[in-house]
Amino acid sequence: MIYFNNDYAEGCHEKVLQALAETNLIQTPGYGEDAYCRRAAEKIRALCAAPEAAVHFLVGGTQTNFTVIDAALRPHQGALCAVTGHIHVHETGAVEATGHKVLTVPSADGKITAAQVAEVVKAHRADSSFEHMVQPKLVYISNPTELGTLYSLAELEELSQTCRELGLYLFLDGARLGYGLMAKGNDVTLPDIARLCDVFYIGGTKVGALFGEAVVIPNAALAEDFRYLIKQHGGMLAKGRLLGVQFDTLMTDNLYFDIAAHADRLADKLRQTFEELHVPFLVPGVTNQLFPILPDAVLDKLSEHFVFCEQQRVDETHRAVRFCTSWATRPEDLEALCEALCQLKVES
Repeated sequence: MIYFNNDYAEGCHEKVLQALAETNLIQTPGYGEDAYCRRAAEKIRALCAAPEAAVHFLVGGTQTNFTVIDAALRPHQGALCAVTGHIHVHETGAVEATGHKVLTVPSADGKITAAQVAEVVKAHRADSSFEHMVQPKLVYISNPTELGTLYSLAELEELSQTCRELGLYLFLDGARLGYGLMAKGNDVTLPDIARLCDVFYIGGTKVGALFGEAVVIPNAALAEDFRYLIKQHGGMLAKGRLLGVQFDTLMTDNLYFDIAAHADRLADKLRQTFEELHVPFLVPGVTNQLFPILPDAVLDKLSEHFVFCEQQRVDETHRAVRFCTSWATRPEDLEALCEALCQLKVES
């Protein structure tokens, strides 16, 4: 079987594995206080053009999301996100378990707009019973989104301005950030994100690391006592150097961005194949996640050799599924999938 169901099926990039092996017996302080973490943090600050930003390394995306949100919010406050947001759909109520409600708004493309944020906040403040309801205080977005779509620079700037005018924090989940930054048509840079967001993270688990996410906090108010929250939520890894070594390697010689671009190039080829076969998409996307709508018969046949992710039923005979390329996807495996699609005549 060839797996296209996610972008974390493999271990890590060979250079990361080599660096872990080479540093294996070197003794270091624990809990992220080592030279590797410091060096990785400095490289990240430089790439973000944010010399004063705090940088912390956590193990995984869910842990990062609920730790950041809990650090930002008081007990009566909640996080606003698209109805498809990862913290709402795929984290088993992790944010709610910290005592903060996830407040959702409708979204057809995985994104939340500045107008929606303004509408929710202003409606809350205008309600005579506002003190009896959860107060929106943080806006959570993913870039790329759960549906593989991207925020434009104009959209991100508008969101940031609205959040700042209304006194809300803007938090960007970057679990797949590398794939978004390297996608065709993307006009958002790391310095843009650092300038416009109060906190965000650079995902490693899905982009070449064995595990790990790098949290960047440009807003000094959110950085205060953040390590206390990391520890309280079980995120302070005793062997923190394992995270530092990985991100130090990924942020050297453009590795993180090069391997992300590899996934996007292969996704572009698969997208072109679908388009040539006149296959529609659930949503248009430009990153490593594709959501084609295919006949059940074709999907049943494909599933004999390829693994993909079910998304939703579209009608009685068609389903939307997700095909996902990664930093480690082999070109020959992508070719095999494209050939299988052509042989099945999916346009019928």
